[in-house]
Amino acid sequence: MKFKSNLSIAVIVVLSILFFNCKNEVKKDKAIVENKESIEKKKNNEAVKTPKGMVWVEAKTFTQGAKPNDKYALPREKPGHTVSVDGFFIDATEVTNKQFKAFVDATDYITVAERPISWEDLKKELPEGTPRPHDSVLKPGSLIFNKDVKQVANMVNYEQWWRWQTGADWKHPEGPESSIKGKDNYPVVHIALEDALEYCKWANRRLPTEAEWESAAQGTNRENVYTWGDDFNVLDSHANTWQGVFPVKNEPTDGFEFIAPVKSYDPNSIGIYDMMGNVWEITSDLFNENYYAEINPNDVLNNPKGAKVGYSIGKPYIEENVIKGGSFLCNASYCASFRISAKMGMEPNSSSDHIGFRTVATPDMLKE
Repeated sequence: MKFKSNLSIAVIVVLSILFFNCKNEVKKDKAIVENKESIEKKKNNEAVKTPKGMVWVEAKTFTQGAKPNDKYALPREKPGHTVSVDGFFIDATEVTNKQFKAFVDATDYITVAERPISWEDLKKELPEGTPRPHDSVLKPGSLIFNKDVKQVANMVNYEQWWRWQTGADWKHPEGPESSIKGKDNYPVVHIALEDALEYCKWANRRLPTEAEWESAAQGTNRENVYTWGDDFNVLDSHANTWQGVFPVKNEPTDGFEFIAPVKSYDPNSIGIYDMMGNVWEITSDLFNENYYAEINPNDVLNNPKGAKVGYSIGKPYIEENVIKGGSFLCNASYCASFRISAKMGMEPNSSSDHIGFRTVATPDMLKE
């Protein structure tokens, strides 16, 4: 009996050794395959020259959404969750007036803000029975910030500091009497989703996903609240935002009262400019207030493309796109959206004087 018992133990030991050796060989083979794939991918990426005006963002795994030490984080940014994003190229700056003009000159494209508003299209996005507005409201135009506001009743009704300006568009950012002369290197604004997509089609680019945008903003980091780190106190020297009392008093201690030229501040750790403040940037993701809350916290999302359906509190009839980065109107007392995880929704046919965009490209796109 003792002999049989010892023999059984010996057999178990031998089988265990064989099993673990096989398992280790499988792991080793898998690691070799993955390493070969990684090397091959890197070679393919290195074979593509970085386009002028763009920056390569390395593949990384990082925390998307709110960081534990971010006191300004809103519920829609929570919880922070792990994502893995492949490498890609991104514009070093927002698309400028000069770049957008080249697109318009080449294609004769007319932006959404330059077209009369179709009541038939508009009423599809409104509650049934909404009366037709006056014809003056349907004339071409866009939203601009009301610089003449002296006081507001509350911070809920944003119509107190926004107004519809007939004739405002990318060439006339403050109305028909204004122009972009001498502002080639300013971000193009009064851009609707369709305008950004048409530019991308022409330039062989696309809009970034929200995850790609955050990956680029993080640069060589993975957990930053801001593009420069976690220190709110140096905001004024790193981004164009609102100082003073929003929306009635702006103290331009950051050097600019309203919109600023691109590259007015130092870039992040990999050479990307102005991802905080100046103008909001359009992404390809749909805006959904509950998207992060519905993600399994144990999952690592690989190249996520956002919510499958949009949802915005108070706007059940419209699917909005995520915009990132905040703008020259962001203030700690109001939206505090000069943070990497911050986001808002933008109606697809809407445009304003503080929303622009930048584009991305993958190596495969550039090989086509």
